Amino acid sequence: MRLPWPRSLRGRLLLGLAIIAAPILAGLVTAVLQLRQLSESSGRLVVEGVRATRLAQELYVQSTALGRRARYYQVLVDPKLLDAYRTDDARVQQLEQDLQSQLRTPAAQATAWRFSTLRASVAERLLASPETGGLALVLADFGRLEILAVDLARHANGQIDSELVALRAGTRRAQQWLFWELALLLPLTAIAIVAFSIGLGRPLRSIDRAIDELGRGTVLEPIHIDGPVDLARLGHQLEWLRRRLIDVSEERNRFLRHMSHELKTPLANIREGTELLMDGTVGRLTLEQHEVTGILRENSLSLQRLIENLLSYSAWQSSQSGLELSNFRIRQLVLQVIKTQQLSLLGRRVSLDIQLEDVEISGDRDKLRLILENLLSNAVKYSPANGLIRIAARAEQGKLILDISDSGPGITPEERGHVFDAFYTGSAPQGHVRGTGIGLSVVLEFVTAHGGSIEIVDGESPGAHFRIRLPLCHDETQH
Repeated sequence: MRLPWPRSLRGRLLLGLAIIAAPILAGLVTAVLQLRQLSESSGRLVVEGVRATRLAQELYVQSTALGRRARYYQVLVDPKLLDAYRTDDARVQQLEQDLQSQLRTPAAQATAWRFSTLRASVAERLLASPETGGLALVLADFGRLEILAVDLARHANGQIDSELVALRAGTRRAQQWLFWELALLLPLTAIAIVAFSIGLGRPLRSIDRAIDELGRGTVLEPIHIDGPVDLARLGHQLEWLRRRLIDVSEERNRFLRHMSHELKTPLANIREGTELLMDGTVGRLTLEQHEVTGILRENSLSLQRLIENLLSYSAWQSSQSGLELSNFRIRQLVLQVIKTQQLSLLGRRVSLDIQLEDVEISGDRDKLRLILENLLSNAVKYSPANGLIRIAARAEQGKLILDISDSGPGITPEERGHVFDAFYTGSAPQGHVRGTGIGLSVVLEFVTAHGGSIEIVDGESPGAHFRIRLPLCHDETQH
């Protein structure tokens, strides 16, 4: 029959405390019992030792007194002295019996028996024939009684000494026993603590890891928590939350795709009409009309970039697109991106400092173009009038180093940890409307997909400075 195992965290904690406390309590109880036994033994030894010593001393004194009474009777021949002798002899007999109850060694008991036999013989002979002529032989036995009394006292002291030695030995044994108990209890307690820490720590670590992954947006791996029922129930709730986040993300991406596709059709018509006006197909425009048409064309391009960002982000998040690799020159791609934003640069009167090495790279041309467009449009957006944007590209240790910096206000320390988060808009420059917050998150996603990295550089530019590192030869196994 299996013992019931607690299913809740509280039950397992109580069981763990009980298992850990049980050996400690057992050791404490054992120590208390042994200390109590030693205390009782030492107390009994003191009481019995004092009593045996007192009885032995009194027996010696009374034995000596018996001899003196017999000698007085030999001289005075007074019958009253015999009555006193009988009284003293009865007292000595009682002392014998009391002392014999305290003596436990065979030698002491044998001496006590000889003393009792001799005393009884002396009393019988003295009281049976009290004539003074026969007293000489009896008086000689009183010296032997005194010697036996001294021997009894010595045996009593020796018995005390031997019991003291035994008590010391028992104390040492108790100390050794407690030491070995402690030596055994400590590792057992440590093993119990480690076992319960591992048993309870594993589901707690799994929950911590699951919450951390949910916080970072990693919702692909199912959450399963083994352990107590309350922790397993929490794992089920986290799994429900993970599935709910997936549903919300899919709904959001589906909405972005549908909305972006719905916007692309009228935007294409607007761009086509704007191009017809710019080309003069429907008639020659005045200077004011041409300026307004240029503004429409610039804003339609900005809107197109926003829609492309939304589509790219949505497709990437739903894993419906991958990298389409090809070899191309980075200089040509950068110049194409600059050309598409020429009107924005002219409108803001922003100049460019271009330092491009003609480096060939293997990557997804459209996604790298979107990376450059987002970074360049941000630089134009945040650059002041008559500002400077620097674009540099070079090859270094098998990687493409691409720098884009502006002369704007830069990125505050509070915003640095969030600028690459999706839908984080931050603070917009004066006179500009906040964007969707997708651009830099798309940049990070596409740079990471190419096996590269992006960082914010300090000290080389007065404004924001982004540096991208991409491998020149892309390994297809990275994606």
